[in-house]
Amino acid sequence: MPAEWERHEATWLSWPHNRETWPGCLDRAETAMVELAAALAEHERIHVNVLGAEHRRHVSRLLRGRGPPENVTWHGFPTDDAWIRDHGAVFVVRNAASDPLLALDFEYNAWGGKYPPYDLDQGIARRMAGALGVPCRSPGIVLEGGSVDVNGAGTALTTEQCLLNDNRNPGLDRAGIEAVLADSLGATNVIWLGDGIVGDDTDGHVDNLTRFVDRDTVVTAIEPNAADPNHAPLARNRDRLASVRLGEGTTLNIVELPMPAPVFVAGRRLPASYANFYIGNEIVAVPVFACAEDGQACGILANLFPGRRIVPIDCTALAVGLGALHCLTQQVPGVRSVR
Repeated sequence: MPAEWERHEATWLSWPHNRETWPGCLDRAETAMVELAAALAEHERIHVNVLGAEHRRHVSRLLRGRGPPENVTWHGFPTDDAWIRDHGAVFVVRNAASDPLLALDFEYNAWGGKYPPYDLDQGIARRMAGALGVPCRSPGIVLEGGSVDVNGAGTALTTEQCLLNDNRNPGLDRAGIEAVLADSLGATNVIWLGDGIVGDDTDGHVDNLTRFVDRDTVVTAIEPNAADPNHAPLARNRDRLASVRLGEGTTLNIVELPMPAPVFVAGRRLPASYANFYIGNEIVAVPVFACAEDGQACGILANLFPGRRIVPIDCTALAVGLGALHCLTQQVPGVRSVR
């Protein structure tokens, strides 16, 4: 699996539509999605899953005048929800001249069966592969794309809270999961973190915690307030990273990324995190939450991606749905990623 910063053929989106996911704020969630789609379409193709012709007309009106329309490919692939990072295909590349791109169709059970129905989402990966005309393989385990992050050189990040959770693959232990990650993603080295952040219904997805930004550098979320419930688990994850050795025996470069001020809706704390950024071909789309830490987080990421433009997007409404920008995107690697 190539790293996210490697060149993309495209980025794939499933457009938000579920009012139960965004009660009272679907329009504001769509506003954030328009900002994301428009920024990406300036520099790469975007594929957009919509419910049908009427939904396509609605989304087309939202995007009108926002980026080149020739860079948008529409698909009438209805979904239960918008979280394509988790329900969509995971694309990998192979040293095969005829079919270098391969779609992986992992099993999807809506984060441990939390949100039925999910049968439409479960079928999206194969529809994506069919639209691109690429082969598709089913690794045979439940795995969401947001639960792993890779450096493109054989190392993967994940969490025990998610991939060792009984609501995913109760018959597989750590060694069994690592074997599947090696076989499907080419991950010969797996870094296991512990728990995720408060409010995260995915059981600790790593894309809210720690992300590779180059082959031996990660950013990791830190909460300096010792009274905050995120302080201790994030500190423990930071300690684990300090002891990691990569495949070449080198240590990780660790860059700390602040957590935003706590975001609450109706008394519920939302899983707001700057780590849920998305790396496009020419941009890095960064979730922001109208708080003092926004500028610091964007500055840190700007220093780490000097060749890309930082695009801050207000994700307060998206966080009501318990996700953000990375959760709403899935990259299709370019063939230049083949080694």
